[in-house]
Amino acid sequence: MLKRITACLLILLIMFPISAFASQPSSEPVRLGSVAMDTPALMQKRLRPLTDYLSQVLQRPVTLKLSPDMPAAIRDVASGKVELAYLTPVAYIRANATGNTQLIAKTVTQQKASFKLMIVVRDDSPIKTVADLAGKKFAFGDKAALLQRATVVGAGMPLDKLGQYQFLGHYDNIVRAVLYGDFDAGILKDTMAYKWEDKGIRILYRTVDLPPYNIAASGKIDQQLLQQLRQAFLSLDPNNPDHHHIIKALDKKYDGFAPTSDAEYDVVRQLIKPFQ
Repeated sequence: MLKRITACLLILLIMFPISAFASQPSSEPVRLGSVAMDTPALMQKRLRPLTDYLSQVLQRPVTLKLSPDMPAAIRDVASGKVELAYLTPVAYIRANATGNTQLIAKTVTQQKASFKLMIVVRDDSPIKTVADLAGKKFAFGDKAALLQRATVVGAGMPLDKLGQYQFLGHYDNIVRAVLYGDFDAGILKDTMAYKWEDKGIRILYRTVDLPPYNIAASGKIDQQLLQQLRQAFLSLDPNNPDHHHIIKALDKKYDGFAPTSDAEYDVVRQLIKPFQ
């Protein structure tokens, strides 16, 4: 009986070498996290084409795990609860500091691999300069988004000079609050500001170019997966109709992804330093 079992094992090894088993794609899911930049339903819609694409390229399931806010998204990728995440610049910096999170690629918007934050007011607002914001009601997004507050202070308006300010969460909430007159001004990412420019919103102030949103990987993933993910993102071609849909679903202003490095985010580190 022992001889027969041994013979069977030898036959299996000949037919299916160990290397064949080792080369099979992993069935373990790769989890993609994200900060809540829009309502959960919209984020699901925006990121689903990307997870489908990554599943096909990696030959393993890629699932979406949304975080309710920025601190949760940072914890998830820093701790390895998700393997990769769609992050703001500050979120990446925090995750890198606490969990050695590594950059995969940065987003490209309107042919630029950078972005701006913008202070906006209603089209018919009497506010013409940043100085006019003194004593006015101002709308921020996520309370953890230090870069938003740093932008206002950097523009020359200390927060204690504002009449009051509140954190409304999503950018779409800020747009509605300014349009309806509930707040005198607010802050938006450039893509949202451009979307509403000439539709009731006027841009009052723009930052210098800042390193953009990015895709980052947990410091716990292996180098092979890291390189596969980097190649997958950098291979997305906006001129390919299938890829074009994936990119534009994430953000209509995006043109794809570009290589990046940690050093590019030093300008943001300096900007938010007074708020730490």
